Amino acid sequence: QGRILEKTGLCSQITFGRYVRQGRKLGLDPKLFIQDLQFNKVPVRVYQPKATSDGRRRAIIFFHGGGWVFGSLDTYEKVCRYLSRESESVVVSVQYRLAPEHKYPAAYEDCLDATLHFLKNTEHYGVDPASVIVCGDSAGGNLAAAVSQTLAGRSDLPRLRAQILIYPGLQALDFNLPSYHQNRGVPLLFRERAAFFALQYLNGHALHMQEVLEGSHIPPDMRLKYRKWVSPDNIPEKFKVRGVKPLRPTDFIAEVYETVKRFCEPNLCPLLAEDAVVHQLPESFILTCEYDVLRDDGLLYKKRLEDNGVRVTWYHLEDGFHGIISLYDYCGFSFPSGKRGLDSIVNFLKSL
Repeated sequence: QGRILEKTGLCSQITFGRYVRQGRKLGLDPKLFIQDLQFNKVPVRVYQPKATSDGRRRAIIFFHGGGWVFGSLDTYEKVCRYLSRESESVVVSVQYRLAPEHKYPAAYEDCLDATLHFLKNTEHYGVDPASVIVCGDSAGGNLAAAVSQTLAGRSDLPRLRAQILIYPGLQALDFNLPSYHQNRGVPLLFRERAAFFALQYLNGHALHMQEVLEGSHIPPDMRLKYRKWVSPDNIPEKFKVRGVKPLRPTDFIAEVYETVKRFCEPNLCPLLAEDAVVHQLPESFILTCEYDVLRDDGLLYKKRLEDNGVRVTWYHLEDGFHGIISLYDYCGFSFPSGKRGLDSIVNFLKSL
């Protein structure tokens, strides 16, 4: 649909996608006090339970998904209300700037700025500074992982209590991991779209998408360096039984690398952070879906965290697909496994 409109010159695919996904304004919530604010000039929506609390509450800073290109406070309104109500937490939903108008690192910087502001002002919201969690789905999971890594070494701020990564996209080196082949045509995220979104975020356009999908954008020596972290060898065998075929290696193209070399920055691809950073990360929750091109990003990061002594709670939706959490109560319908996924997050929050 979006492509047809783009070809006819009516509007770009991205504008159309944003229109479709904009979400409806919801009415008041009897259990929550909701207000729109700005943290360090970044628009946020704060959800606070109205019920009285014995002590200071925990807080969830939430970064929405949408490939860094789509998504808004309204799109994730139901998810944020659910998390706030069910876990009795303050939720801060962050409206970071979107690509392609605002390229990397704009989204990351907005998420970091909003988080820093909140960590310094927890008392205004009745929040325990030692109980702040970052959380995000898809591109938001990428942003949560990047913010978490940035804050891991900071001794001047309260330490994050946990990070919750919901089918996060964590690397753009290899679009040929098993999950990328098995689920290449599974909605809501096709393999091509994953590369398209990463390039929109990085460069504001998707030139060289084919080369990136083939893997000719990364020099052989770098591929070798990162192989210890980004490799099918680190993925449990049971995830490889469904149609995985080895790829013939493609030739490296230096000019393509020049345009995408920032893919090797951990703020963009958190899976590439050094061990010294990873081992300082807080307790983590990772949700993966079987029918999702990004499944293996989550599995690889889970292994990295565990190898570095970080406590990980992993929840795998055997019948889940990418984006299932954002479809919770969407236009009145919901997937049972999406609800299970959300409830697993609520249970993790209550266990902290």
